[in-house]
Amino acid sequence: MLNNLTDCEDGDGGANPGDGNPKESSPFINSTDTEKGKEYDGKNMALFEEEMDTSPMVSSLLSGLANYTNLPQGSREHEEAENNEGGKKKPVQAPRMGTFMGVYLPCLQNIFGVILFLRLTWVVGIAGIMESFCMVFICCSCTMLTAISMSAIATNGVVPAGGSYYMISRSLGPEFGGAVGLCFYLGTTFAGAMYILGTIEILLAYLFPAMAIFKAEDASGEAAAMLNNMRVYGTCVLTCMATVVFVGVKYVNKFALVFLGCVILSILAIYAGVIKSAFDPPNFPICLLGNRTLSRHGFDVCAKLAWEGNETVTTRLWGLFCSSRFLNATCDEYFTRNNVTEIQGIPGAASGLIKENLWSSYLTKGVIVERRGMPSVGLGDGTPVDMDHPYVFSDMTSYFTLLVGIYFPSVTGIMAGSNRSGDLRDAQKSIPISHGSSPKTEIGELEGVPSPEFPPWDR
Repeated sequence: MLNNLTDCEDGDGGANPGDGNPKESSPFINSTDTEKGKEYDGKNMALFEEEMDTSPMVSSLLSGLANYTNLPQGSREHEEAENNEGGKKKPVQAPRMGTFMGVYLPCLQNIFGVILFLRLTWVVGIAGIMESFCMVFICCSCTMLTAISMSAIATNGVVPAGGSYYMISRSLGPEFGGAVGLCFYLGTTFAGAMYILGTIEILLAYLFPAMAIFKAEDASGEAAAMLNNMRVYGTCVLTCMATVVFVGVKYVNKFALVFLGCVILSILAIYAGVIKSAFDPPNFPICLLGNRTLSRHGFDVCAKLAWEGNETVTTRLWGLFCSSRFLNATCDEYFTRNNVTEIQGIPGAASGLIKENLWSSYLTKGVIVERRGMPSVGLGDGTPVDMDHPYVFSDMTSYFTLLVGIYFPSVTGIMAGSNRSGDLRDAQKSIPISHGSSPKTEIGELEGVPSPEFPPWDR
């Protein structure tokens, strides 16, 4: 076979040295169409195993991480066209991203978002562990059905740039594709607002509480103050994002690998925190009056009385429930009957807290958040609760379907991989693998050559 190839090169139709013809680089014999040859780059179309790509996997992975980008191919081409307007158009590079860099990591960045870090712990605390498992199972079942359908469409023909909108419009028609695309656009818009509000909540509630512009005078005004702070800071963040889009997202894209590292580091920190708290729980005290949770707004010492020298004095907590700071003052009846205790808010996995939180404890709006299992002397059902006391009140009525709606946006990140179909080396293979399905071989896919682009109704 090698002799025949040598004879062909030495013949009249072959390219002899010095005749001015360039070196043949296309996989097609005597082909002058270079773009056609680039289409099959990386398809392992070799005669012998020795001629296949033998690049080390570690170096390929590091090279892919260095070239990781948050922008799809269409956005990059659009910005390059604007920057090079009037100049020579750059040739479009062939997509080279594989399953891990092109689908898995973008999905990972979108799934692990604000719902996971801010609301998942609250959902588990309200719904309990058992119902939380049911909730996650329902949401993941919807995601799995979507992933299976998307994988079936992706393996039903060539998938160019266009992502989910293209696949849906090619399978169900432009009417369905346009309707789904409009819903996807609205969902992405509201998701942007959700992420902005989540960023502000983390900033003001956990990182820098002193940056709050509006501050509540008592516990009942904390929600209104936070809402006003979100309006001010949300407007500022939205203005900054609009400026970035106007200037060009390619500058932000330079930090894509840094953002990805932050997400992975946050996930590892969750597991590290669970392991550490099991053996060495952090000091996060919570003050209880009976079984009622108290807000730390307005007092510092979780006690009714304190010792100063040889004298017993009242604390600031006493002044919140009593008419004066003297020992003979008239106090709230529930405050008089119950003791003040301090417990750890994060007791750790070894404390037996998992057994206590197996089942749900749904609340209605305006009720006091109570600790189960703590002794309490009640006042009867008809006794009203003073809203000015520093109790922790439930700010909303919770039920199972509401919690499903709150948690469901955290499982919608699988669309990020399909939306980057223009960047994938082999979208028919990468999209099904990353979503848990196995790609199928279509009619005409022989020796690594993709099948021609036929509509589904012609197959």
